[in-house]
Amino acid sequence: MLATSPSLIEVVHLSGISWQTYETLLEELSDRRLRLTYNRGNLEILTPSPEHELGKEVLGRFVETIAEEWEVQIYPLGSMTFKRPELSGAEPDKCFYIRNIAAVRGKKRLDLDKDPAPDLVVEIDVTSSSSDRLQVYADLGVVEVWIYNGEFLVIKQLQSDTYINSQTSQFFSNVPVPEISRFLQQAETTDYLELVKTLRYWVRKQIEA
Repeated sequence: MLATSPSLIEVVHLSGISWQTYETLLEELSDRRLRLTYNRGNLEILTPSPEHELGKEVLGRFVETIAEEWEVQIYPLGSMTFKRPELSGAEPDKCFYIRNIAAVRGKKRLDLDKDPAPDLVVEIDVTSSSSDRLQVYADLGVVEVWIYNGEFLVIKQLQSDTYINSQTSQFFSNVPVPEISRFLQQAETTDYLELVKTLRYWVRKQIEA
């Protein structure tokens, strides 16, 4: 069964899709600019928009800037595909290892039966909802997800296989992370590097407080 979002032609939803079909599509579409999310037989195919791509690059850079200023080690793995065979698979907008860096550093391939999931995932919801992907990330064991919908930045933390909202990040506990949404809202109208500088200045003020 095929379903498309009524106002967003960038997203296609398919149901009744086998795991093997998902694996085949991953291989056949690997050289195309598409993002696939598989959840218990349901498949979402997303063609990222410029707005989506800008948002993920800016928020990813913000994570790196916050980590740099707070001297928190991170290991970024971008949008690589993570899978729980026969159940779910996803390609986050951005992902970072923080607590589990030592377990994955330098590995050419990751197997979630043996290796930990990313500690932090970033999702941009300006062209599609990440609500279905949250189940996937719970299956994978991602402990924290940041979701920006173009207006608000929400932190989700995994507790007992379910995500709950949080006002703080477990990795940057002294930073009021939801407040950086006001910087994200300026991404389309402000020079990229100037915006990063402004965010960096704000983070340093948090350190001094």
